[in-house]
Amino acid sequence: MAGIPALRGGEHDTMDPSRRPDEDLRCLLQERTADLQRVKAEYDNYRKRVRRDRLAVREAAAENVLRSLLPVLDAMTAARRLGEVDPGLDAVADVLDASLASLGLRVFGLPGDPFDPTRHEAVSHRVSPDADRPRCAEILSPGYRVGDRLLRAARVTVVGPPTD
Repeated sequence: MAGIPALRGGEHDTMDPSRRPDEDLRCLLQERTADLQRVKAEYDNYRKRVRRDRLAVREAAAENVLRSLLPVLDAMTAARRLGEVDPGLDAVADVLDASLASLGLRVFGLPGDPFDPTRHEAVSHRVSPDADRPRCAEILSPGYRVGDRLLRAARVTVVGPPTD
C-alpha cells in the first residue's frame, strides 16, 4: 500500500507480496494491539505494586510513631495505678488513648489470659497445683498490636501447673 509506511519492530516489518494489503494491515494491527495489551498489563501491575508499597510505607510509619508513644502510655498507666493523675491530665490521657485506638493500636493482656510466648514476655513464673495450664497471673505492662503486627509483648507473671 503506497503511502502507509511499515512500522519497525514487529515480525511483519515488510509487507508480504503474497498477501493482500488489507491482510498485512490486519496482521500489523493485531501485533500492535497485542503490544498495547502487554504494556497496559505491565502498567496495571506497576500501579498495584506502587499502591501496595505506599500502603506498606504508611503502615510502617504509623507503627514507628505508635511504638515511640508506648513509654508515654506506660507512664500514664503507672500514674493512674498510683492515683497521681489529676482530672485534667486524666482527660488528656483518655483523648490520647482514643486517638491511638483510632489509628489501630490495640491493647492486650489481662490477668487469667492463657500464656502465649508469641504475645507475652514472662518476667517470673510460679507453680500452682490449681493451675491446669500456664496463665497470666499479673500484667506488669500491657502488650500492644496494630492489626496483626505485634508492637510490644505484654510483660507478665505466669502461674502454671507443676512439671513432673
